[in-house]
Amino acid sequence: MEMGVGGTGNSPLGRVAMRPAAAGALAGLVLLTGCNTIPQLTAVVTGGAAGAATANPAVGFAVGVATDAAANFVVRYYGRTRQGAEQDVIAQLAGALPVGDEASWKIHHFIPLGDEHGELRVVNVIDSPLATCRRVIFSVDEGKAPKLKQAWYATDICKDAKAWKWAAAEPAVARWGFLQ
Repeated sequence: MEMGVGGTGNSPLGRVAMRPAAAGALAGLVLLTGCNTIPQLTAVVTGGAAGAATANPAVGFAVGVATDAAANFVVRYYGRTRQGAEQDVIAQLAGALPVGDEASWKIHHFIPLGDEHGELRVVNVIDSPLATCRRVIFSVDEGKAPKLKQAWYATDICKDAKAWKWAAAEPAVARWGFLQ
């Protein structure tokens, strides 16, 4: 069996493995379809490759299901990490403001897709024997003036021993997704 670029046509995976255009097309497809389809596309590719390499569709199916589960975990973990960073930025900024004041907020993620920004206002303080909390309203801004669109949301933040933290546990608005 020949190895290298010219000899890759001799094995089931060799044809695909040595085609940069196919890899580029797959990467472009992932970018066009978005993060929600990455686990499924990864599962189809790995399951198909495993099934072709072993000539056993059951192995391909098992590898595809396992890959889908692992890729879903990674995508959700990444979303939760971004969500936590965005919530922390808003909570720390709002915790430092006096009641009635407002400020601008923004986040710069390591991967700069979906960097959010907007305004926030501290509405009131909620004191209890358990914690000191604040009611905060904040916007998520899209676009720039004169076509600026602001969507406003409300949440509570509470101070723990070290810092202000996001107190809301359930999503209030489907659009806000990961942040609430």
